[in-house]
Amino acid sequence: MAQPTRRTSRRTVYETLRRKVLTCEFPPGSALSENELAAQLGVSRTPVRESLILLAEEGLVQVFPQVGSFVSRVDPARVADAQFLREAVELASLEDLPQQLDPGIVDELRENLAQQRRRGLDVEEFFALDETFHHALLCLAGHGNAWATVVSAKGHLDRARRLGLQATAPPAFTDQHVEIFDAVLAGNVAAARKAMRAHLRAVFDDVERIRQRSPELFARNADSVPVRRNVVVWE
Repeated sequence: MAQPTRRTSRRTVYETLRRKVLTCEFPPGSALSENELAAQLGVSRTPVRESLILLAEEGLVQVFPQVGSFVSRVDPARVADAQFLREAVELASLEDLPQQLDPGIVDELRENLAQQRRRGLDVEEFFALDETFHHALLCLAGHGNAWATVVSAKGHLDRARRLGLQATAPPAFTDQHVEIFDAVLAGNVAAARKAMRAHLRAVFDDVERIRQRSPELFARNADSVPVRRNVVVWE
């Protein structure tokens, strides 16, 4: 009877740690202590260690023998790869929009855009609405199940997007969403694709702007290893 509990514990720990990495609650480059994380989460070190291994396989955590585990810094190359995948999926999906759009999904999208206009939205609230908006567009074209594949591949991209949201007012992104949605409603696939492409590629401007301001958040050298002195530091 203990095995299901163990699996549930590991899954919960993994999802909790992944969320903290993606939301930058654990900033890029920060050290991760198995003992401290286990104490914070009220679990043994085993599910923490297993979760860190899974996150390392996703490229979200780096483990250095004799040094420790760290949140990986945002890798612009991984951001570009994830953006390429996302753009390919979402632009292709627009080509499959039916002539008669599902009125229920259209209403959901309208309500979503209205929620994006609410004052006082924090980064995570807007991010959730943004994710729902893009997923709903895929659903409108009959490709909603593809979203899970996109989500699993875009960890570095999502961190870059969140950093971008901290530097750019959400209304700018909402205006882009409205432009895409209006083109979809008008049946103008070419305009929808053009607006979507520009919207998704805006992350590259965000990355460059944030890297100029906070270079320590981004990977510079794939072979870079933190060094132990009195504290662990990145060279």
